[in-house]
Amino acid sequence: MEILPAIDLRGGCCVRLRQGDYAQETVFGENPTEMALRWEREGGTRLHLVDLDGAKAGRPVNVAAIKGIVDAVKIPCELGGGLRDEATIQEMLDVVGIDRAIIGTQALKQPDWFRSMAKRFPGRIALGLDARNGMVATAGWLDVSQTSAFELARQFADLDLAAVIYTNIANDGMMQGVDEATIQDMLRLTEMGLPVIASGGVTTLADIERLTAASRQQPKLIGAIVGRAIYEGTIKVADAVRIAS
Repeated sequence: MEILPAIDLRGGCCVRLRQGDYAQETVFGENPTEMALRWEREGGTRLHLVDLDGAKAGRPVNVAAIKGIVDAVKIPCELGGGLRDEATIQEMLDVVGIDRAIIGTQALKQPDWFRSMAKRFPGRIALGLDARNGMVATAGWLDVSQTSAFELARQFADLDLAAVIYTNIANDGMMQGVDEATIQDMLRLTEMGLPVIASGGVTTLADIERLTAASRQQPKLIGAIVGRAIYEGTIKVADAVRIAS
């Protein structure tokens, strides 16, 4: 199981939000490239980048910071936030140099378009599945839809997706651990044949151990994103990587 340190970008800085709430922001660093290099040194094998301004604006905003990270590290970087048209995705993959494009909002709003992007960029598109009470949330989590996360995922189970990144918003940034119901939700997604990355609520090495155990049971649970915990020091990236591998 891969460990993906998260770098959330807002105003060019490295920040974390609680439950996706832009009013509950903590700034953890003003140099995202330095942060990226640190997580690479500590053993991260892929970085999870989120353009929070982009998620709100509907187009990438922190492009210079993203490009700085991609150019500085040797490990691949995936990116979510504001990727809502083909030209933008193409630019981020081919010019900026990210490894995977994560699409959330547009997958719900334009499922046919999402399907066409997955076919246009096989193995390089990830579905960002952010759920609150099992329902899909979009637009930087500002809106909650009436579509179930499973219903949405099922539509795309036949595609060559890089991953489904499943976030239970209630857990995200709260430092309260990954609850059993969320793990069961992720396993349910893997049973559809989808590769799943866990996101939100990973707080201690016990969470990494539980997710690793689940991954042994179901190898399609391919990764875990760690965010606030590595910034607040409750998890060391090197320890998480050791357990997961």
